[in-house]
Amino acid sequence: MSLRRFLAIARKEWIHVLRDWRSLFLTIAIPMVLILLFGYALNMDLRNVPTVVWDQSRSSQSRDLLNLFDGSPYFSIDRYCDNYRDIAAALDSGRAMIALVIPHDFAKKIHGSEPVKVQVIADGSDANTARLALGYATSIGLIYSRNLSAAQVRLMTGTDLITPVELVPRAWYNPDLRSENVIIPGILAMVMMVIAAMMTSVTVAKEWEMGTMEQLISTPVRIPEIVLGKVVPYFVIGMLDVALAVGLGQWLFHVPLRGSAGLVFAMAALFLTGALFFGLMISITMKKQVLANQIALIAGFLPTMILSGFVFAIENMPLPIQCITFVVPARYFIALLRGIYLKGIGLEILWINAVLLGVYAVLMVFLAHRRMKLTLE
Repeated sequence: MSLRRFLAIARKEWIHVLRDWRSLFLTIAIPMVLILLFGYALNMDLRNVPTVVWDQSRSSQSRDLLNLFDGSPYFSIDRYCDNYRDIAAALDSGRAMIALVIPHDFAKKIHGSEPVKVQVIADGSDANTARLALGYATSIGLIYSRNLSAAQVRLMTGTDLITPVELVPRAWYNPDLRSENVIIPGILAMVMMVIAAMMTSVTVAKEWEMGTMEQLISTPVRIPEIVLGKVVPYFVIGMLDVALAVGLGQWLFHVPLRGSAGLVFAMAALFLTGALFFGLMISITMKKQVLANQIALIAGFLPTMILSGFVFAIENMPLPIQCITFVVPARYFIALLRGIYLKGIGLEILWINAVLLGVYAVLMVFLAHRRMKLTLE
């Protein structure tokens, strides 16, 4: 391979990139939009769930229970009602997601040390939020019950209630359980897949449509020089987007980077290489810009979004789908990013993911070169 011819192809591709300022602008704007969109909109934390209450007791005991709900960061009591019809209307219209119904004999049973049931109604049309809300409501109910038991024991014996077993929960690596700390690292994989799908998937197809591929073939330039020369400019742009995504993640969302920043960029370069040559292979095969771009988005972006563990936990998927995720390279890249970002670990633990990313990159380089050779023969 001639370095001079390789640099000439790379320079030619740079000129195309700089002349198409709209596409160049999109390569910078799209990472920012994705980070802002996913960082702010894709929030899995449960906060301020609108709650409606029917307090039939209207006692100090029921107000103490409601104060626990309203004082927590998870629930926000927006309205009170006095019948099930109003509760159904609030849930149907979406004005409330949780309803509490406190029975009229609530205070009486508490004074008599009798068990009492408080009804919690959740809008199950959003199953995940309803599940979380019911779990938090149950926890608040247990706290209230424990406080009552402690008060009764203190009144009767003059001593505090001793709990035989007390669980002390602690979350490592993400103590505040902020969803941004999990989502932002995964956005790097999304950014690189979008850049690869949008840019390299049309670079060779554009040559075919414009009729310049025949002129390029007639020159002494060789296939490896064409393939590598067309990828290099987009690799540089992709790494700039990675730097932009890392910077915005720490500046806007304060996502901690506990591991090596150099390792993040090294693994990003490995993943980006595979993604770029994947897009290039599609461009070589399709020969039409629009078709190549659509196929690259479907084959690259959607699996990264759905099957990589970025949004949906792989462990919760059916077994056949879990098996399919093993061929999605973003799965290994996101595992690397979360390990480096949140746990501060390196290749001594994550080496298998790095090796599989390397295999992916080498395979895509080989397939793109092979496809170009078969196309030109």
